Amino acid sequence: MEEDSPEEFLAEFKEKHLGAWGIVQITAGTGLAVYGMWAGVLMPGFRKVPLKLQVPYLPASKKQVRNVMALLSGRHGNLVDLGSGDGRIVLEAHKHGFGPTVGYELNPWLVRLANFHAWRAGHYGKVSYRQEDLWKVDLTECKNVTVFLAPSVLSLLQEKMEAELPDDALVVAGRFPFTEWTPCRIEGDGVDRAWAYTMQAQRLPAGSAVLPVPKRVEITSLN
Repeated sequence: MEEDSPEEFLAEFKEKHLGAWGIVQITAGTGLAVYGMWAGVLMPGFRKVPLKLQVPYLPASKKQVRNVMALLSGRHGNLVDLGSGDGRIVLEAHKHGFGPTVGYELNPWLVRLANFHAWRAGHYGKVSYRQEDLWKVDLTECKNVTVFLAPSVLSLLQEKMEAELPDDALVVAGRFPFTEWTPCRIEGDGVDRAWAYTMQAQRLPAGSAVLPVPKRVEITSLN
């Protein structure tokens, strides 16, 4: 039996008229499916990760994505998102001309979700999502790096970035900053805040001058 394509499935679903009982069935079934996915697939894998390296999935808001892109304005070249979740940062970076854009995510279900979002936006195959451990990713050729990770992870990731990233690389952190680094720019407030760091500045002695990051270009749309 052949599987329906995503387009055929959505078309069939739209043609059906659901009553109240049908909506209840779908809601209950969805809840059970989500719980089953978590209990049977996600939770066991999550437990294999050391406690201080566990990062619960929390998708970036539109404001957070906008702030990240504002900090990346004037930049070009490749971009990697470490712990890319559902892929929205990678997808938005591709729309703004970065390439290649790659997201690294250990959770296979989030990698599938990211690919679905790329397909729905018409960019499937133009962005890349890889189910890989971010600690094993080679950063030596990366020019732009984005991270939405917990403070306990950032403190360890900082050492890897200092050892591998080139001097002209820019790192953008969302939600939480690198506490031992000095940002060159900050965008947004509260939970939507993002911080930009030039690797050259982190390697220079205190008080040394570095070239400024290009000024902000207003981002008006996330389409």
